[in-house]
Amino acid sequence: MTNNTQDSLNHTFFSWSKQGGLNPIEVAHAEGVYLYDQSGKRYLDFSSQLMNVNIGHGDQRVTDAVVKQMQEVSYIAPSMVTEVRGKLGKRLAEIAPGNLSKTFFTLGGAEAIENAIKLARLYTGRHKILSQYRSYHGATYGAISAGGDPRRLQMDHLAAPGMVKFENPYFYRCPWYSDSAEQCAERCVEQLERIIKFEGPENIAAIILEGESGTSGCIKYPPNYWQLIEKLVRKYGILIIDDEVMSGFGRTGKWFGIDHSGVVPDMIATAKGLTAGYLPLGALIVSDTIANTFDDKALPLGLTYSAHPVSCASALAVLDIYESDNLIENANKISRYLEEKMKGLISKHPSIGDFRNTGLLGAIELVKDRKTKEPMAPWNAKPHEMGIMKKVAAKIRELGMFTFVKWNFIFIAPPLIATEAQIDEGLDIISQAIALADEAIA
Repeated sequence: MTNNTQDSLNHTFFSWSKQGGLNPIEVAHAEGVYLYDQSGKRYLDFSSQLMNVNIGHGDQRVTDAVVKQMQEVSYIAPSMVTEVRGKLGKRLAEIAPGNLSKTFFTLGGAEAIENAIKLARLYTGRHKILSQYRSYHGATYGAISAGGDPRRLQMDHLAAPGMVKFENPYFYRCPWYSDSAEQCAERCVEQLERIIKFEGPENIAAIILEGESGTSGCIKYPPNYWQLIEKLVRKYGILIIDDEVMSGFGRTGKWFGIDHSGVVPDMIATAKGLTAGYLPLGALIVSDTIANTFDDKALPLGLTYSAHPVSCASALAVLDIYESDNLIENANKISRYLEEKMKGLISKHPSIGDFRNTGLLGAIELVKDRKTKEPMAPWNAKPHEMGIMKKVAAKIRELGMFTFVKWNFIFIAPPLIATEAQIDEGLDIISQAIALADEAIA
């Protein structure tokens, strides 16, 4: 362990972790889809870090844009205008669906969600927010209260008020024992309508949904789900907040996950792929219908670093790279290749219960028995319940890969620059690790 690692462990906190006994990778440099530690060991980044380094590591075109901007103006109050601010706002209006044409810039995804909730309540005069149990919207108080991720439970007694949860259309484990994914979606939305009536539609400001499910296990939406949601909530005057923090900017094979459905939300909260993680930046993109209501009254949203010019410059460079390098097209191409190769892994490994993927946002779900679907580790598994999954995760790291292993899920979300050869390399590592899970059920 180097002095730098020891200093980090002694003097900084690590997210979502027991602080004792950590053994983090000390990254010396990163390039493309690979990380390199201080000893020179190479790791294939198969989750794009936090599903955000969409353009890969070390692209100096972003560096050049950032340096140029810092030479001109590195910071200015958000009440002032810079060239990059206007250019980025216009670019997002062009990319966003429908009439979403105006953006409030934040530092990250959680802040975008916080401000979306605030704006929805202000606009509608209502206070309740609907969200899924299997969802994640950020770690600030409002965002974590809106989400259903079980990491919220230890602070649940202090949760932000007015959050109402409902079930996901999780066809692999459909709580309504549906015969098809479409039927699962229909029954899920029927349940949601009952909840809306119980809670009082006149009290509900908005529904928050991820464009495509991510952290909860990439629970792929049935093809009719978003359309059914839109029809239901429009009936009751409920706004749609589309959380594209993880699923935005080509991650699912389109600019935004919701674009697969043709549904136009009232707001998009996004971050991550906006700058591909090169600098902190989030965005709340709002419909002109909502935006116009603040033409004659003050907008009560504000952040010291809103529309930070250097972050905006990095975002513009990243958006240019998506387009000039055809990364969204590559995501679709590599997605098809990945899904074809996964068929071989599924036939080879009896512990694979399900594989779900949209673009390059996917997860393998491991089970002890394909018939009963008993998970290899339970939902919200504690460390002592992880069992063989700990060994699977350790094997993946040993073989030179960084990706998330959470409960009984192995996530697959490489940078959008990934090649077929790199997919083969990654799946070979995952296959060797899953073999340990196969032995556990043999």
